[in-house]
Amino acid sequence: MYANILAIQSITLNRVYTEWYRNKGYDFTITSSTAYDQKWIPGRNIFNSISRAVDTIFSNYLSKPNVTQPLFTQYCDGKQVSCPEWMRQWDSKYLGDQGYSAIEILRTFYGSSIYINTSEEISGVPASWPGFNLSIGSSNSKVKQMQDQLNVISKAYPLIPKISSDGIYGEQTANAVRVFQKVFNLPQTGVVDFATWYKISEIFVGVSRIAEIV
Repeated sequence: MYANILAIQSITLNRVYTEWYRNKGYDFTITSSTAYDQKWIPGRNIFNSISRAVDTIFSNYLSKPNVTQPLFTQYCDGKQVSCPEWMRQWDSKYLGDQGYSAIEILRTFYGSSIYINTSEEISGVPASWPGFNLSIGSSNSKVKQMQDQLNVISKAYPLIPKISSDGIYGEQTANAVRVFQKVFNLPQTGVVDFATWYKISEIFVGVSRIAEIV
């Protein structure tokens, strides 16, 4: 039970952390379909044993060394759906019957280096968009976040120049943004508006593979 709860929490937090759906143009961070993420039905009855177990590990998720985001822990039931490279829930049940601990079960499927991490704070789900355009003269942590992401993207798209990640939006940053916009067929304004912000985020997630099991 604990192994499955941790896998569910981790894949959900990965979707939230990477803003997977917002990057695709949707206005939500998680679905309510098990075909994609999770199934949640308001008001549905739940098992008390599961509720108590979730309460004890609600701030926990799975990580790998030197990886910032929660692990993208794909899984299936292993009977109706086959997923040889993911956790199979019925197989995890059988391992539990043999005395495996939750982390031993999870390492069987996701690798021996994973560990249980704990979040320092539990809060709502904010969007990463700063709420205003970034342009020459802007100076804040959002500028630095965008610069960091552009530098990662530039490894896969070398036409985009490397820039100083100093949190200051100068001519160098504006030029890199214009090149990015040209590469991805956006208006070449040199300004990071809503559309450019989430396109940068989308490409960053793709090239860094942070929404995958790595």
